Amino acid sequence: MIKYLIFGLIAQMSTISFGQDFYDLEVVQTIEITFEESNWDALLDAQKNGAGDYILAQSVAINGVVLDSVGVKYKGNSSYSANQVKNPWHIELDTYKDHEYDGYTDIKLANGRNDPSFLRDVLNFQILRQYMDAPLSNYANLYVNGELIGLYTNTESISKKFAKSRFGSKNNAYFDCSPPGGAGPQTSDFPNLVYMGEDSVAYYDSYDMKSDDGWAELIDLCDTLTNNIDDIENILDVDRALWMIAFDNVTVNLDSYIGAFAQNYYLYRSDFGQFFPIIWDMNESFGVFTRTGTSDLRNTIDKQQMDPLLHINEANYPLVSQLLNVPLYKRMYLAHYKTILIENFDNRNYYDLSLQHRATIDASVQADPNKFYTYNNFIDNLDSDVGGGGGGPGGGRTIPGITDLMDGRSDYLLGLNDFVQTEPTIADAVLSDSNPTVGDNLSITVSTTDASTAYLGHRSETIAPFTRIEMFDDGAHNDGAAGDGVFGVDILVTDLSTQYYIYAENSNAGIFSPRRAEYEYHTITAKNPTAVAGDLVINEFMASNDFTAADVDGEFDDWIELYNNGNTSIDLGGYFLSDDETDLMQWVFPADVTIGAGEYLIIWADDDEDQEGLHANFKLSAGGESVILSDATGVILDQVSYVDQIADISHGRFPNGTGDFQDMNPTFNAENTVMTSTDNLNTDVIDIITYPNPAGSAFYISIVDSKLRDNQVLIFDINGKIVYENTIVDRELIDCSSWTNGLYIVKVGSLYRKVVVD
Repeated sequence: MIKYLIFGLIAQMSTISFGQDFYDLEVVQTIEITFEESNWDALLDAQKNGAGDYILAQSVAINGVVLDSVGVKYKGNSSYSANQVKNPWHIELDTYKDHEYDGYTDIKLANGRNDPSFLRDVLNFQILRQYMDAPLSNYANLYVNGELIGLYTNTESISKKFAKSRFGSKNNAYFDCSPPGGAGPQTSDFPNLVYMGEDSVAYYDSYDMKSDDGWAELIDLCDTLTNNIDDIENILDVDRALWMIAFDNVTVNLDSYIGAFAQNYYLYRSDFGQFFPIIWDMNESFGVFTRTGTSDLRNTIDKQQMDPLLHINEANYPLVSQLLNVPLYKRMYLAHYKTILIENFDNRNYYDLSLQHRATIDASVQADPNKFYTYNNFIDNLDSDVGGGGGGPGGGRTIPGITDLMDGRSDYLLGLNDFVQTEPTIADAVLSDSNPTVGDNLSITVSTTDASTAYLGHRSETIAPFTRIEMFDDGAHNDGAAGDGVFGVDILVTDLSTQYYIYAENSNAGIFSPRRAEYEYHTITAKNPTAVAGDLVINEFMASNDFTAADVDGEFDDWIELYNNGNTSIDLGGYFLSDDETDLMQWVFPADVTIGAGEYLIIWADDDEDQEGLHANFKLSAGGESVILSDATGVILDQVSYVDQIADISHGRFPNGTGDFQDMNPTFNAENTVMTSTDNLNTDVIDIITYPNPAGSAFYISIVDSKLRDNQVLIFDINGKIVYENTIVDRELIDCSSWTNGLYIVKVGSLYRKVVVD
């Protein structure tokens, strides 16, 4: 896999850089919805209580930017009521037209029905983003047909766009772990990850699947969690799960996995096979929701003293009971828990953040004509309790003062035995080489106190799982004398960047370095070994691409493929590509682009550097020219000259990476295969193309010779049975996903070609 090391920084620090304007914590956004209909509220109520589809708004203006024809609907469960003006909204900008704002297409607005302080959602997401991927959140004033509806919390949607921005993919198994029909006393369908057998039907009423498929994967997670805990890290990011349940517990966020309904979180499975938990909907945190599933914490003292190991022995909460009954995971959980307490509540940092948010929204709260509590309630609830008031907002509950609850809770928790135990200390790690070369064995040592065991977690690709290996204090791992508190271990440096953390523990307590690991980590930067001549080559190119391969914008542009014949990654930052022998430095590779051993890299030669991906500032001529690759010093590493090129026929090396250049069926970003008389069966003329070949679930038949177009196409299996019959004018995608693997013959007129389905 080609690694863009800068993507790791973007993915991990997305809470800083992604959508900063629309989710600026210091600016209240302005959202104005315009309907042609005056009875828009009744229409939205009807849709909410019916099919739940979006209805058409004439326009939505966001901070003055007007977008026409936008889909909107009411959302929410207990926060929605047909009898109230201020309902929660879901605005989908691209329902009817391809709109977006600041990179977003979905806007989720919550009405603060059970939060007099207006702080709970925004403050908690701000704190949570220090420890795991979580949505951005701030505030917005909403107007409908020119009338102010009120102040809302504006929280980033946990959509496929969210998954792509944080996890680098978006089409894997994805679940909203809240019952599709809504949670409440009326149902026992809870998304608590309890294993209920292999029939997916048993899970339908508890989980809302957001991907095209994934039930088998969710069931596998539940099964592994309950019946095979030793393998749980293969399918769950355990560290993020520990952060999630620790955060929910610290903040008495019981409308969550650890509450009565075990809901309000998402699960997304990465390309590496691990499910990532994502917390959602914290408007009832800080003790608003009171039910744990085993008790009802009605008074503030009970909430202050809620057990930090809540549900540890309850089978209905396997994410807690199964994980925390593993001693290593329990100590890691307590370490994370203590970090949250110390960094946010013991030092009262949360209070300073609350004052900042309150100053930002003060005028908007005063102006809100439909707020569920008074302005005085808003001022008071940061410090003092506010009554819920009968059957209205809060459901008759008393809404705890945030500081009253959390100052008392922090004092109580930090006095418990689990948090007064002597925890280890970890000094900065010492590397045997501070600037290693890819391929080196590197010794890492760390000095500790009060540690009996230490581990190193390391990886070379962001989003990938960390590999956790034990470190040794035995005198045999460059760690000094045995038993001196210095632990050491050797690792092989496989990439230009290695991310790592240290975890040390004794029988009572553990600690991470950095404390926010695994979400934060230390980094080792390596250098490339000197490339051997022939390691990096121009492997294939296409100078006339009509429909072979498209870039992310759907454009069929010229392309150049590089290949690394060597045994180590090559850093291409500062290297050059050119089609002009008088200007070898025509296009420079961006910093931090690498190509791994045995890997391919595509550069689009389309003179469009503003597009996503690698796009050179020149195009290739189908009439013939040169392609030249030079290193950062201007030394030519590879060069190929060519003459007239045929549309959708590439020019590449055969054998792959080392051979001479020749025309071939394109093998975009894959191993080169050459066209032979066997491929063509009865001719060497390029008049019919089948690609990719071998094929997976589908392949194209392209009619290059115009004389053959509109001919009948027949495809036979090896036994002579016709498996496909049609007339192809130009090009056709053939679905072969149900075919048996093997050789097939394509007949067009009197010509035959072979294709292998594998």
